[in-house]
Parts: sequence; C-alpha cells; structure tokens
Amino acid sequence: MTQEYEHETMVLDVLKRAVAEALERKRRLGQYFVVWRDGRAVCIGLDAPAGASPDDSAPVDRSEATG
Repeated sequence: MTQEYEHETMVLDVLKRAVAEALERKRRLGQYFVVWRDGRAVCIGLDAPAGASPDDSAPVDRSEATG
C-alpha cells in the first residue's frame, strides 16, 4: 500500500465514524436526520416533519426511528 492510499483510507474511516456517532447522538436525543436514499433526501425519525423534506418532494420515513 502506498502512503497516500493509507492516508485516504484513514480519513475515510474517521469520516464514517464521525457520521455514525452524529446519527447515533441524534437518535438518542430523539431528533430526526436526513439521509440520501435512492437519489432523494429522506427525513428519518419520529419527529421528522411531515412533508417538510429538504427538497419538498422526498418521502418521510419514520421506520428507522425506533430502537
């Protein structure tokens, strides 16, 4: 492995961990979050605004909010 590839891999791992921690924190606080799914922004969470998705046409998905 080249040093550049190792650095890119390390940065990607850190970013993935940071996103996972942020999503977990929002889940614990009961806050919704927005993810990109099937080419659309989707609001996920029990408090996700109905019909207030970032692009005004994305579905609201509350199924992943439990747990």
